[in-house]
Amino acid sequence: MTRNVAALKRLRLTDFRNFETLDLDLDARPVCLAGPNGSGKTNILEAISLLAPGRGLRGAETEEPLKRDGDRVAPAWAVFAETLSESGDEATLASGLLDGGRRQTRMDGKAASRGDLARRLPMIALLPEHDRIFAGPRSDRLKFFDRLVAASEPSHGETLGAYEKLRSRRQRLLDQGRADPVWLDALETDMAGHGVALAAGRLHALARLQAAIDTANDSAFPKADLALDGLIEAALADGAEIRAAEDLLINALAEGRGRDAAAGRTLTRGPHRSDLTGRHREKDQLASRCSTGEQKALIIRLVLAQAQSLASRGGVIPVLLLDEACAHLDEIRREGLAAALLELGAQAWLTGVEASLFSAFGDQAQHFAVAQGRISVEARPHAD
Repeated sequence: MTRNVAALKRLRLTDFRNFETLDLDLDARPVCLAGPNGSGKTNILEAISLLAPGRGLRGAETEEPLKRDGDRVAPAWAVFAETLSESGDEATLASGLLDGGRRQTRMDGKAASRGDLARRLPMIALLPEHDRIFAGPRSDRLKFFDRLVAASEPSHGETLGAYEKLRSRRQRLLDQGRADPVWLDALETDMAGHGVALAAGRLHALARLQAAIDTANDSAFPKADLALDGLIEAALADGAEIRAAEDLLINALAEGRGRDAAAGRTLTRGPHRSDLTGRHREKDQLASRCSTGEQKALIIRLVLAQAQSLASRGGVIPVLLLDEACAHLDEIRREGLAAALLELGAQAWLTGVEASLFSAFGDQAQHFAVAQGRISVEARPHAD
């Protein structure tokens, strides 16, 4: 089966972070970036992430990526990429801050919607702060899971965005203290429609992700048993019809108006307060109680399984941004990660302080050295 892999064949940066210019010609193989801390490796991954919907993997404000040299601040920054899929479909993507204005993102020279970007260049980012995501705040886990879902279902991000806009509007009305109940009724009805669609999308994605985890035949990374803990997700999992689930959320929102107004935030148990839970199958232990290394291995398994699930269904395999993914992995797991990525065929971008971390890829990856905002082709690395 031919796999449709999202990939960059050219990446160009202008006045982005510590890069005055960068121009890389690429193929679809994994990309390994080696260099000391502060050299700009993560900046390259951030630039790529700004070609997707949202504020990038750092969540930066629009002017934050501007290159700075002492007191001099560049007037604009730009990220440009040429993309190519194995089906031969080509496109150009560009994102940047121009003349001190708002960030603009374009595809083939035209304004692009969130859905357009997500379909053209789906991606999943795995960052060092995700190493203990199962033990961290609920909201971080949910955000990470929603990004996994959006990589396979571009409309998921649009649904989430619509739900969050409605939730913000409702909270503003409650904060004012004199909201028309009829107006709130209509807003909460719309909110429930998007909220139930959001929960249903998560459940479908979770089932596919769990199936991919269950059928994985490598032993480098542990398997997890996943679940979604949420009012609407639970109702749908128990067989509730869509309309019944919407009514459940509408009633919960109406009953929670006073509490949400007093708190200044939406405490009502809508999809925004759901949680992703995991259990280390072999150890029969909650993922949140596992060591940092085990949690990192579990989350890598999730990312690989999501990409493998897409491959098995003939979907577009996303670009994977794996920042310091090999750090703190032993040699067996580094080799397992390389083998999984090569078998998958994904264009994964990996960073690390030592080129030897990527020795398992051999010449099946593209190797670059990064130093002080400059990049050069790296010779094939060897293990220490």
